[in-house]
Formats: sequence, structure tokens, C-alpha cells
Amino acid sequence: MPIVLYRVDERLIHGQVVLGWGGRLHPDRYVLVCDDIADSVWEQDLYRLALEPGQEAEFVTVAAARDRLGEWRDDPRRTIVLTRDLGTMRELARGGLLEGEEINVGGIHHGLDREQVLPYVHLGTAERRALEELVSEGVTVTARDLPDAHRVSLERLLH
Repeated sequence: MPIVLYRVDERLIHGQVVLGWGGRLHPDRYVLVCDDIADSVWEQDLYRLALEPGQEAEFVTVAAARDRLGEWRDDPRRTIVLTRDLGTMRELARGGLLEGEEINVGGIHHGLDREQVLPYVHLGTAERRALEELVSEGVTVTARDLPDAHRVSLERLLH
């Protein structure tokens, strides 16, 4: 199966992702796209602790992820792709690489220049710009913390 979920969540691999989304989508693999974590063995080990038996995790840079998207889509293993922020997802999508895909915004927390738009999503100028750029790349963006929650449209996020 191809990639079953693209998700932006500052916490990356955690209970909501593994139990909530993982329980629904049954992934074999999680791919974390983060330049910093791709070079941090101890952080990778921490994230692996949250995985269910038989699941694996890959930690890659944005550049490596862009090169490997086709491979992951063609792989029979069910894969969830996670980024910590919208800017990273935007870089992954640049040039139409995620055209036709849906991005799930699942957790962007309070920060400088950010206002709360949902209990689990806070957006500032940079995040709003990244959302608009994702759409210009042909991506559908919705927000949902858990798979059974109501899907929130981009229009509601931006207004």
C-alpha cells in the first residue's frame, strides 16, 4: 500500500499518532522527516520506544524524503509520513511532489506570533503562509487530531 497518512504534528510519534491513527490505519512504518532528528541517534531511539511491535521508523532529511517519496508510495508497507512543522511539509511538497495528496494538521502548539484556531492548532504568519503554499502545490489540507474527530477545512483554519 502507499503512504496512508501525511501528518504535521510537533510531537511526531506519540500516543495520539500510534494508538489513534495507528489503530485505524495499521501502519508498518513511520517516516519522520526532520533534518535535526535525522542526525540524532538518541532522539531516534526515544521515538522508537513508542512503536508497536513489528513497526519500524525511518528518520530522514527533507532532501532524502523528496528523493524517496516514490519508493515509499510503491512499497507494500503501510507508511505514515510525519513532519514537525508546516514549513517542512511545504518543502516536501515543493514542485508538486504531493499534488493530489491530503495533509493532516494534527498538532501545532502555542508559540510566538501564533493564535489558537483549534484546541490543537495555533497558527502564525509563517504557518498561514505555509498552508497557502501547500494548497498552491495541489495539496488538500485539513485538520483533525484523531481519526474519529470532525475534519476541519483549510478555510476554517485560515479564518
